[in-house]
Amino acid sequence: MPARSAGLLLHRQAEDGLQVLLAHPGGPFYVRKDEGVWTIPKGEYGPDEEPLTAAVREFTEEMGSPPPPGTPVPLGEARQKSGKVNVVWALSGDFDSTTIRSNTFPMEWPPRSGRIQQVEEIDRAEWFPLDVARRKIRIAQLPFLDRLVELRSPSGPAQA
Repeated sequence: MPARSAGLLLHRQAEDGLQVLLAHPGGPFYVRKDEGVWTIPKGEYGPDEEPLTAAVREFTEEMGSPPPPGTPVPLGEARQKSGKVNVVWALSGDFDSTTIRSNTFPMEWPPRSGRIQQVEEIDRAEWFPLDVARRKIRIAQLPFLDRLVELRSPSGPAQA
């Protein structure tokens, strides 16, 4: 069975239109990368954990505080090239992206140096209008932006 990740796509209505909160991966590999590497706050979960519970846990770990209150609306699943399946919920609300405090993980850096450093899983988060978010987000997560737009449209299945 492929690995599975669950996440929350936080969104808000701004004066200039719909905005989404995306996270930039931490660590030395992403320091100088921008377009195509931002992600929905998400993480892996096991067979004994409910996906929505995992999505809330991962948001809290990566952002340093829980998501705003509200009712998450499912956006479905999308598969990455690696085979991993992402399942995401939309959540309407505001969040101060300047206050994130991400969890860390150990990483050998530089490679084969034997030196282990603690690296932030997420080094920053930002609100983006949809047109910018489409350039910033990982390509495998683009379907979630499309589904959010469809969900929020007057003819969509429900309001998120």
